[in-house]
Amino acid sequence: MPAKLRRAATSLPLIIVVALIIRLSFAWDYQAHTPHRALGAIPFLFESGNIAYSLASGHGFGSPLRADTGPTAWMTPLYPLLLSGIMRVFGIYTFPSWVAAVLMNICFSTLACIPLYYAGKRIGGTGLAAGAAWLWAIFPNAILLSFQSLWDTSLSALLGATAVWATLRLANSARARDWGAYGFLWGLILMANAAVLSLLPLLLGWAAYRNWKTGGPALRNAALACGVIVLCCIPWTIRNYVVFGSIVPLRSTLGLQLWAGNNPRAQVIWLGGQHPINDTSERAQYTQMGEISYMAAKRKDAVRYMLTHPRHETELIAGRFVMLWSGGTPHPIDDFFKSHSGWFRYVLIFNLCAAFGALAGIVFLFRNHNIYAFPLAAGPLVFPFAYYLTLALPRYRHPIDPTLMLLTAVAISGIKEMGRLQAR
Repeated sequence: MPAKLRRAATSLPLIIVVALIIRLSFAWDYQAHTPHRALGAIPFLFESGNIAYSLASGHGFGSPLRADTGPTAWMTPLYPLLLSGIMRVFGIYTFPSWVAAVLMNICFSTLACIPLYYAGKRIGGTGLAAGAAWLWAIFPNAILLSFQSLWDTSLSALLGATAVWATLRLANSARARDWGAYGFLWGLILMANAAVLSLLPLLLGWAAYRNWKTGGPALRNAALACGVIVLCCIPWTIRNYVVFGSIVPLRSTLGLQLWAGNNPRAQVIWLGGQHPINDTSERAQYTQMGEISYMAAKRKDAVRYMLTHPRHETELIAGRFVMLWSGGTPHPIDDFFKSHSGWFRYVLIFNLCAAFGALAGIVFLFRNHNIYAFPLAAGPLVFPFAYYLTLALPRYRHPIDPTLMLLTAVAISGIKEMGRLQAR
């Protein structure tokens, strides 16, 4: 490749600009074909937006279900606080608030190119780094999720990519300052998306192990990081205890997630059924029992159903597995041939290629005894298990989607290297 073209293709600023332009273009087209009055209200009428409304209107962190139901621990507080700040500045349920929220999400999604690039550079050099960042720039899920819904999705992707890069970098550091900063990063991540907790012991444990292998004070450093994480999370946990009279370390909704995905009427494609935000009888039960008792009852009912209906559970888990990795459909082959939408086919093919590419990337890393194989494999192999058992929506996978792009770039690089070796 000519030197100038190669410099352009591997330029991080260029990748960031292209990623930003793509996301802004899709968001502009979306708002041009959607009534602005609808955009000013409907995207905010889900749990994160409802909590943000409660905060912005002076009623505190609560009422996630479009009704005044009091305090909540439905989700950790970072993203609703950001949304509430936007509402206070640009107005409650207004089009300018939607624009500001979408621009914030687009910035989060675009900035994920940066840690992804530097993680790739550490693993395999500039070419691999640029390949991973370019894949993220054109990744359809990242483009669509930045403006189609107002959840923490894009923020979680940015923080997830940052966690991977920081983990790879931290392994060679013995400085207490770096480990303290790593702990603060994880505290921020958990306050944005508690589901990422499943990756914390794996990534922190690997970093501590590598630090020990190089002669660093691994035990002290890991303890420092854990201490900072606890300090970041403990105010939220104390708030929950004061409000509910019971210990809720991060969020309360596991029971409802289990029940919504595992009950006699549950289907692989979840359409919002058996959820108190859509079901008036469930909302009345939630209000009557209170959040903590309601979630505990739902968890008990879901576990009982899962244990007594193994056949239905097997069908649900298998369907959710396919749905999560195909990008939103449990029947990817049938839907590919039935659909007349080129965009749908592009999204489907990209997600399937990313799934198989990530698997191939993991194989290449382990086969080559790459020291970074374990932390990169942890995301796709461990994180999705919670969603195989509950609900599978494309946005739920998004915290590890940057890692999938990185692993796919590893696979492409490995295939190219194999081709060069065979050509010799």
